[in-house]
Amino acid sequence: MFKLCDVNNSGQSVWLVPPGVTVGRDQSCDLCIPDDSIAKRHLKIAIKGDQLTLANVSGSAKVLVNGQPVASICQLKLNDRVAIGTRTLQIVDPKVTKLAVGKAKNNAWALRANHKVIAGKVFPVKGGAVVGRSDECDITFSLSHLSRRHARLEVREGLLFAVDLGSANGTFVNGRRITESRVRRGDELRFDSLSFSVVGPADDLDRTAVRPAISSQLMKSSGFVAGEMSGEDVTQRSSFSEPQEVGQNREGDRVAGGAKSRMSLRAIGLALLLVVGVAGYLWVNTQGVFA
Repeated sequence: MFKLCDVNNSGQSVWLVPPGVTVGRDQSCDLCIPDDSIAKRHLKIAIKGDQLTLANVSGSAKVLVNGQPVASICQLKLNDRVAIGTRTLQIVDPKVTKLAVGKAKNNAWALRANHKVIAGKVFPVKGGAVVGRSDECDITFSLSHLSRRHARLEVREGLLFAVDLGSANGTFVNGRRITESRVRRGDELRFDSLSFSVVGPADDLDRTAVRPAISSQLMKSSGFVAGEMSGEDVTQRSSFSEPQEVGQNREGDRVAGGAKSRMSLRAIGLALLLVVGVAGYLWVNTQGVFA
């Protein structure tokens, strides 16, 4: 399987998988390149089996394949170079060709304007940038409601942060005023009323974390291993039916005990009657009643 990579930064790349991929500065493209020299949707590569077909979908922007301009469509093959704007891309086999990684994490961040006057304009953030109305700022807007040095954008270990520089009208991330905050791809970053969409790499933190398997030692210490709960036999342990059964057994014991007691009283009564009868018979004989 081939990839389309920036020759100076392999971090900007896309796998060439059917049915095809799109390249441009718009965030909806499969390969989003935040560069103002590139059209929103610059080109499309259709993939069918081993056949790669490039189409210039920008309208008026230039596309060069191995130095030759492409007005409509052309076929691509392994190692072909495609130039769009200030970028050069190459069809590579990652198993064979290794391109420079470059400073992918720093170069991938950019702000895309949402304001209707400059809508769609992209402002790259290369490592860091100060935003404000002063000519000394990296990104300058001549707007009275912006502070001279309004905010600073910083890339720290590949993550983008916005820091408010004590501006009068504030810096906002997704509508929340901040003094310092991390911003992610797709967030709205606003300097007072001047709004931008954040363009950047996918956030690894948004991926589902895989929970490691619970070790047997942890299970033992937590009491999850059968037969090892304080030396107790789990076959003798809790069952929702046990209290009922115990109660039934106890009730049976009480009934049996009562029956035994009644039988004992009857036996004693009969024995007393027998004793009284024998004693009466002997007394009568001694008195000569029947003589």
